[in-house]
Amino acid sequence: MDQIALAADFAIIIVVATAIGLIARQLGQPTIVAYIATGVVLGPVMFDIVTDEGLVDVMAELGLGFLLFLLGMKMRFDDIREILRPITNVAIGQTVLQTALAFLVAWALGFDTTSILVIALATVFGATPVIVKVLTDKDEITSLPGKIDVGVLIVQDIYLVVVLALFAADSLDNAGEIASTLAVIFVMMGFIALFSILSSRYLLPRIFRRIADNKDVFLIVAIAWAFFFIAIAEGFDLSVEVGAFLAGISLAQLPYSKELEDRITPITDFFILVFFASIGLQIESFESLTTYWTEAIIASVVLMVGNFWIMFYLIDREGFSVETSFIGSINMVQVSEFSLVVGALALAQGYIGDAVLGYLTLMALLTMTVSTYIIAYNHAIYERVAPWFSRFESDGQEDRSLREYNNHAVAIGYDEVTERALPVLKEQYGEVVVVDRKTEHISELESEGEYDYVFGDFRHTEVRKAAGLKKASFVLSSSVQKDVNEALLEEADDDAIVFVEAEHIDNARTLYERGAAYVIMNTYLTATKLNDYLEQYFTDKKAFEEAIGDDIERIRRRGEPPTESDSADIDIEFDPRKLGGDD
Repeated sequence: MDQIALAADFAIIIVVATAIGLIARQLGQPTIVAYIATGVVLGPVMFDIVTDEGLVDVMAELGLGFLLFLLGMKMRFDDIREILRPITNVAIGQTVLQTALAFLVAWALGFDTTSILVIALATVFGATPVIVKVLTDKDEITSLPGKIDVGVLIVQDIYLVVVLALFAADSLDNAGEIASTLAVIFVMMGFIALFSILSSRYLLPRIFRRIADNKDVFLIVAIAWAFFFIAIAEGFDLSVEVGAFLAGISLAQLPYSKELEDRITPITDFFILVFFASIGLQIESFESLTTYWTEAIIASVVLMVGNFWIMFYLIDREGFSVETSFIGSINMVQVSEFSLVVGALALAQGYIGDAVLGYLTLMALLTMTVSTYIIAYNHAIYERVAPWFSRFESDGQEDRSLREYNNHAVAIGYDEVTERALPVLKEQYGEVVVVDRKTEHISELESEGEYDYVFGDFRHTEVRKAAGLKKASFVLSSSVQKDVNEALLEEADDDAIVFVEAEHIDNARTLYERGAAYVIMNTYLTATKLNDYLEQYFTDKKAFEEAIGDDIERIRRRGEPPTESDSADIDIEFDPRKLGGDD
């Protein structure tokens, strides 16, 4: 196939996926459904316009690698440290029980032994992008049920990497070969994982501290790190996915991970569009997609109901409240898109036929479509069934308290202005989160240990979420960038007190109209202070020198010329008796 035809195939996929994606968004459906539908429309099932060869195949492989890389970057141990043990218990129990359920369903539906094994291993996962996206939109991702679900998904991601590595093996003819293959996989993954953890502790902080201020280099180094691990994994005869996932984990532990995640996500979205479209392209005919359509509907209903009760039992057993158990369980009832990842790899290895991939595809499409609405209305559903589920409540059940920002203060930028305001904010609000984009400022905050911090550009969604902007009671922005301040005013709670800065009077008026409590203008502050200094100087030179002497000495010791913020910071104590004036 010539280069022009390859480029044309790629362009057609992008255009059609965009069009179907817009329709999916109007219907409240995840874009993954649109991407799979794109492959079905353009492939042999319908119009047979595009194949999964050449450029599409390469881009699809990169898409899978980037998807696992992004999932690894979401694996921050601090996010689930408080509930790590119960989450691990739930995740392991859910993996075992749902695998058994999927196995029994596939056996009862009459599939052959190899297909049953693939189907059982492929249908364990929850749909990570769907769950995370809908819960994030509902602002429930940091709630207790949300953290339980994310924690379970993280453990499932590790299981997924093992399954993918297993299916990438040369042969799985007997139990002995499976056992030896798994042993080799775990040993090699252990070496790479150890290198990943050591790198995140000793190597990566030094590298990113030097380059994080340069946004372009910052992103390139992160991508290069992913490909470096992919190369290592391939050197150990492991799959691309293993290397990409472990690379993401090592970066996830850095203070720069939120900024990286936000910058990597659009790139990943582009590549996974092609990957999920390629799954639809692999289905050879409409008959292949619909060969097991009755079985797919039956399995979807049984697995959704069964997985809900499995999750509810496991979460409830760990002592969480009935409401938390219900919400956490109903969020996880779908068959994941990773069933298609596993299915596509099993098809490429010759373990299953395209009809079984069609069966997995139908299940994923059905359950993801339904579960999107279930998650959107999870609390409304619980209110309807709460009287019946109250029978599961017991005296010993109590939700664990999670560290979550609420009624705190957020400071955007770490400079002389915010630095001097932080002690006051901490005394008033208890918790203060500083958002800054300079590595030296983050290092200073880290060494002091007085305040929480988030590295990144405040305009990025992930950074604002990490700082808990929507639940903040006070926000102080030392940025004069209009788009930054307008974004925080739009997202901050209506009752929050917001102090922002502006360079021009027109910007100040706009910010006041958008709800700012106070707009700081350095030029006006400097002019006011200068006027105060002149009046005090001419009234009593000695009193003036005593009042500002300490601040002038502080500026001199710093070895830098005074700035506008310094002049705004110098605090003059007006004493009418000292100045000889009156009130």
